[in-house]
Amino acid sequence: MTFISNTKDADVVLIGGGIMSATLGTMLKQLEPNWKIVLFEQLDTPGLESSSPWNNAGTGHSALCELNYSPAAKDGSVNPAKAIHINEQFQLSRQFWSHLVDESLIGSPKGFINTVPHMSFVIGEAHRKFLKTRHEALKTNPVFESMEYSEDPAQIAKWAPLVMKGRDPQQLVSATRSAEGTDVDFGSLTRELIGYMGKNDVEINYGTTVTDLARTTDGGWDVSLKHPASGERGKVKAKFVFIGSGGGALHLLQKSGIPEGKGFGGFPVSGQFFRCTDEKIAEKHSAKVYGQASVGAPPMSVPHLDTRYVGGKRSLLFGPYGGFSTKYLKTGSYMDLPSSIRTNNIIPMLAVGKDNLDLVKYLVSEVTKSRAGKVDALHEYFPEADGKDWELITAGQRVQIIKKDAKKGGVLQFGTEVITAGDGTLSALLGASPGASTAVPIMLELLQRCFPRKFKLEWQDSLRTMMPTYGTKLNENAELFEKSLASTAASLQLTTDKA
Repeated sequence: MTFISNTKDADVVLIGGGIMSATLGTMLKQLEPNWKIVLFEQLDTPGLESSSPWNNAGTGHSALCELNYSPAAKDGSVNPAKAIHINEQFQLSRQFWSHLVDESLIGSPKGFINTVPHMSFVIGEAHRKFLKTRHEALKTNPVFESMEYSEDPAQIAKWAPLVMKGRDPQQLVSATRSAEGTDVDFGSLTRELIGYMGKNDVEINYGTTVTDLARTTDGGWDVSLKHPASGERGKVKAKFVFIGSGGGALHLLQKSGIPEGKGFGGFPVSGQFFRCTDEKIAEKHSAKVYGQASVGAPPMSVPHLDTRYVGGKRSLLFGPYGGFSTKYLKTGSYMDLPSSIRTNNIIPMLAVGKDNLDLVKYLVSEVTKSRAGKVDALHEYFPEADGKDWELITAGQRVQIIKKDAKKGGVLQFGTEVITAGDGTLSALLGASPGASTAVPIMLELLQRCFPRKFKLEWQDSLRTMMPTYGTKLNENAELFEKSLASTAASLQLTTDKA
């Protein structure tokens, strides 16, 4: 009995069974149904690392509530450009998912996406000034036109009762609310997409580790494989390789030896969430309430009290509480960080350590925080929360990008980055938030860079069938944006909460 792939030659090899590989594989099957595609995942089922609903916030990142996507400048002004870009990206994701649902290629959207309003909530005069300035900068743009702002405790209590009940009436509070926000279970979506792929001749291999990548004489790649449970080894030859293995991507990128991957490092950040599965409590809160990050905290550590839908059940999530581990994956090795150090990235990594002492201080304070201290942080967003109703769960690992910088030696980059070989035969994705929510536009960028001729001359009509507004800036066309929002809401069975 063989445990290693029977395929010896593939057009595409996808490494990793998360939302990124699932999105790319599904997209390619729509564009090139005859291509031979093979996927390798080292765990026994897909979507268990960063795509798992309990390993991420499932926000459906569209910059409606995430304050770090529109920070204040030194003069106090707010530039909406990045927030607009992220919102437009998420609309493409919604359109792609809608296409798959409309064509009955995946199951009911209720299994992976639900309406949950997005809120930003701040305390104090300084934060109020920022939030109001942010709202004024965003509301004139069509993609944010529906966002509401309030300083009235009674109104905010209607939006998020648990946030306001029991709060000191002397506190200055302010909030924005976007009724069209969503909660996304990316683990469920990943399984739907990979299920579609498996039914359409994509070979799916679980329990299989990619151990090495080597150039072939004809410009392709030899992908070395190991099935740890049996000890069996093998190889697949691929014309194109995508490394979409989350935190595991950096090591494989380094093994590929492509010059475009040199100089990159990774800084792993772990953490925990509080989870409440008591439905009597969860039914009193329907929102994702995001606040301001602590000084030195990475953007992905912004505190938030979220409504989650997992397996059809409503629950609450609060956090994250930052932590540190040298693992690059939740199921990884403590040697992941030290084994990633190379002569070409050690200077950037040392420079980042020197320039990010606030981050180190934040992580130390978070790691040493007691459970009582964690409950105190929860009380800032849910004053009457009873710690006994909440269990601590370990979040997924996030690996922030470290890259060379001519002036500083190295910088810690928040976000995602596509690294592509010069000949387009290999691509890897590094980084974190907004990540999964923008998987569709990220994969579009990858396709354009790796298959430029096909992208330009052969795939345009198919792409616009899947995503009707592709190539259009929705923020510059209010009517088209409203039409797109309404159309995808109907397909995805989303009903705007006007509370």
